[in-house]
Amino acid sequence: MTVKEKTKNTKGLGRGLSALLGSTDKEYSDIATANVSRDRDLPIEFLVPNPYQPRFYFDEQKSADLIQSIKDRGILQPLLVRRRGDLDEYEIIAGERRWRAAQAAELHSVPVIVREMSDAEALEIALIENIQRHDLSPIEEAMGYRRLMDEFHHTQEQLGHIVGKSRSHIANILRLLALPDAVQRLVAEGKLTMGHARALITVDDATAMAHRIIDEGLSVRQVESLSKKGKAGKPARAKTPAAGPKAHRLDKDADTLALENDLSLALGLSVSIEFNSDESGELRLQYKTLEQLDDICQRLSS
Repeated sequence: MTVKEKTKNTKGLGRGLSALLGSTDKEYSDIATANVSRDRDLPIEFLVPNPYQPRFYFDEQKSADLIQSIKDRGILQPLLVRRRGDLDEYEIIAGERRWRAAQAAELHSVPVIVREMSDAEALEIALIENIQRHDLSPIEEAMGYRRLMDEFHHTQEQLGHIVGKSRSHIANILRLLALPDAVQRLVAEGKLTMGHARALITVDDATAMAHRIIDEGLSVRQVESLSKKGKAGKPARAKTPAAGPKAHRLDKDADTLALENDLSLALGLSVSIEFNSDESGELRLQYKTLEQLDDICQRLSS
């Protein structure tokens, strides 16, 4: 099958892939635009899924809607693919959901754009293209950010520029990965909202609370309230004994109180300092919101 003549297209992602790849050439800037001209049509059986696909949960209703749309109008946006070796086999970089829907709609071929790219570029583009579509679950989005940070050493600030998100948004999303696997699955399946997931981060038994949210239809505010009540009802945590056998807590003198006050003013947080007789001690910072915790983490890591 002959390759159709390519037309120039200066539309790009702006912030996004062009920011990531440092180029506004057609080669990369047009890969997520809806009106890009296609290279060719390929038989469906020539295509294989992307091993870097960040999506692991496919919404059945959205898939059904896409299948019907393809039956009615065909595929309006080509898939981005790369050739695998010398075989008549092409790996999907962007568009796996369209490919799956095309099979269900019993199409024999799909429009594609063929690009040459390395494994690293394929991974990065697949992750960012999915994130920019806003249809990943919060957990899938968080996993995508984590892979971009781990495998490409991007900072949260760099990711924010690439995908057009604030650093605080990325930081808050990444915190969801601290939730138990069972809770993450519920979020990925759409059974828990992002708000519920964030509220569960500070809950001791997040899995039990997650099932209670689903069973009782609890709102985010109710979860936050129950979490606070649970903490208020707990006995105060016993002080950790100092290392030395003769060490004991010392009463706070004026200098210690002044230091607590200075740190509180500098950090905008409640600060508590405990000294032991063997010169060991504890410094405690108390935060009221996740944004304050994010600020603390950023200061400590900078």
